[in-house]
Amino acid sequence: MTDPTTTTEDWHDLLRLASPTEERNPRTTDVDLLPTADVVRRITDEDATVADAVRAQRDRIAEAVDLAVEALRAGGRVHYVGSGTSGRLGVLDAVELLPTYGVGEEWFVAHLAGGVGAMMLAVEGAEDDVELGRRDVDAVGPHDVVVGLAASGRTPYVRGALDVARERGARTVLVSANPHATLAPGVDVAILVDTGPEVVTGSTRMKAATAQKLVLNTFSTATMIRLGKTYSNLMIDVRPTNQKLRARIVRMLVQATGLEPEACEDVLHAADGEVHVALVMLLAGADVDAARDALRGDGVAGVRDALARLGALPAR
Repeated sequence: MTDPTTTTEDWHDLLRLASPTEERNPRTTDVDLLPTADVVRRITDEDATVADAVRAQRDRIAEAVDLAVEALRAGGRVHYVGSGTSGRLGVLDAVELLPTYGVGEEWFVAHLAGGVGAMMLAVEGAEDDVELGRRDVDAVGPHDVVVGLAASGRTPYVRGALDVARERGARTVLVSANPHATLAPGVDVAILVDTGPEVVTGSTRMKAATAQKLVLNTFSTATMIRLGKTYSNLMIDVRPTNQKLRARIVRMLVQATGLEPEACEDVLHAADGEVHVALVMLLAGADVDAARDALRGDGVAGVRDALARLGALPAR
């Protein structure tokens, strides 16, 4: 429905600021005339361009990871802020960190315009509400990082959140599919993934969303690795919330040590299910108390540091 207060000048401004995702894709103008196989081919051909577009932003992603690591080490948090598809992907990335790395809202928290209900049903006007964005991140402090998620690069809800972050002295990141995002000049790190026009004009749940998912996966995973949440390429903070994950923990201990599953399971039981403790016990040949003491030592960031403390690895 057209806003009766929108003037001709406003319309010209909106059209001028449109993201490349709003442009028509010259490669898909006949997509509604094609047989199924060709429709699928056009979509997948477009999707194949996304990884390279994300790769082109890897230096910016690395800068954002360093900001997050610094913030979390200082006792801060990472806040994802977005609306619609962008906001939902922020929620998805944040909630998946708990079963994968044992990290909850004490480290990563997601703010979706319109609240939890907006995961399933669009909340009218939420993305255009600057004040709502400000209110939703009212708890942000100077040690935090606020990551704005906006395919267009100009979402008012995200702008409100980023404004509060700057006022509080927090660091700021923008993830957008618009190389000319209007919010970019005001942030510390702008990750502007040029995904171009969508197969269906303006449908940013497609390439723009795929790019954002790749960026967030890379960002949060690299942050977890830097903070000692893995040993080698193994997940060591998995929460055994089901049989599959309990089996994965034992398999991980086998992969890390080369020992038999029964031996790993016995040590895990002796460590009261604490994966870090069991891994240090197995790799260093230490008892449970020595392993726990090494993991609690001053400045210990993870399993490798504990092993070095016990003489099982050279100090880094």
